[in-house]
Amino acid sequence: MKNVISLLIIFFFGFSGFAQNSDKLQKEQKKLEKKISQTKSLLSKVKKNATNSLSELKLLDNQIKSREALVRVFDNQVRVAETKVIEKENEVKRLYKRLSSLKVQYKKMLLFAYKKRNKTGKLMFLLSSNSYNEAIKRNSYLKKVADLQQKQIGLIKQHQGLIKKEIKTIKKEKSIKELALVEKKTERELITADKKIKEKNYSKFKKEEENLLVQLKADERKKDELKQRINTAIKQEIAATQERERKEAEKRRIEAEKNKVTPVKTNVDPKVDPKTTVTPKTETPKKVTPVKTETLSSEGSIIGKNFEANKGRLPSPVTGGSITERYGNNAHPTLPGVVVNNNGIDITCAAHTKVRAVFEGEVSAVINVSGAGKVVIIKHGNYRTVYSNLQESYVKTGDKISTKQSVGSLMLDEGNLSVLHFEVHVVNGTLIQSLNPSLWISR
Repeated sequence: MKNVISLLIIFFFGFSGFAQNSDKLQKEQKKLEKKISQTKSLLSKVKKNATNSLSELKLLDNQIKSREALVRVFDNQVRVAETKVIEKENEVKRLYKRLSSLKVQYKKMLLFAYKKRNKTGKLMFLLSSNSYNEAIKRNSYLKKVADLQQKQIGLIKQHQGLIKKEIKTIKKEKSIKELALVEKKTERELITADKKIKEKNYSKFKKEEENLLVQLKADERKKDELKQRINTAIKQEIAATQERERKEAEKRRIEAEKNKVTPVKTNVDPKVDPKTTVTPKTETPKKVTPVKTETLSSEGSIIGKNFEANKGRLPSPVTGGSITERYGNNAHPTLPGVVVNNNGIDITCAAHTKVRAVFEGEVSAVINVSGAGKVVIIKHGNYRTVYSNLQESYVKTGDKISTKQSVGSLMLDEGNLSVLHFEVHVVNGTLIQSLNPSLWISR
């Protein structure tokens, strides 16, 4: 019985370990397939435009990387399936060996009982006892022998069931392996096709290197101007807040001093303590309607109203987009050795896509920047989220914003697409520090 229990434990934990790996790979596969589907949709919009664009090259590069990652997932699925098949085949061999041993033992027990059936019949065995206590012990022994035979039958059936289950698992894993190999082959063919398109477009842009360098310098100037304008807007908002708090503190101080002045004598009931009659005037606080926290479907769930506590849980500021330029240094898609720095992330999406707030807060500024359209800055305590390249803004300074509320729509960019430039900043006193937005958005 102990052997069966140990076999069941090994089977359960071994299978659960494999199941976890398989589930993780399946989730990763679905994420990558979704990303590829979104990129394909954007590329189809680009192809409708006759002119080639850098956005198309970036999207193609994204698609190639996603497909290569998917191929690696299929490789891992094949390896997991092969390992599981080997493990299960070895387990079946052990179970067959154990089953054979159990059958031999059971056969011996039956033969022994058959040979001794006349000489040691149950009744004679009990009557030949020297005492009543010995008869009871002999009866107990006979019961144990019968129980042992039944347990042996149970063990044989359990092992037969385990063997059937293991064989079924082996067949399933073999089919998973075969499917993964087919999908891997398909993805490799698609990668080759994407690389050919990328190389064709790349060669066209190589002929226009001088124009690209001029365009790059112009883009860098726009980025610098955008950075300065954002920092200026945040600093002005901080200064305005500090000034407002200073005036409110001064007002409270003056009110407190007024309340300390000795009151004019009036007909007051002498039994009442005059200290209890002097109460400072206070304004009735305005009723603030609480902003409802949203539960976000596949993008995760917002926890409470603390921006920092939701790092990695925030929804994407646009739907169906693809990150074509990441935070920090990015290699230029066509100019070798040229690195472009990004203070946030650029998300390429369908033309005029609506932009939504990633977290509830208050609009601290709406500004116009040359080359970056309208820019909306939303305050979340010590944090700020910035949404640039808007053609139209739906909000104004001072507006209370809820999570996923639309704040504007994007300008049309090259290649029949739109690009959102999204930033996250943290404010410490007068210090403004940019953060990597990819670490804040749910993946």
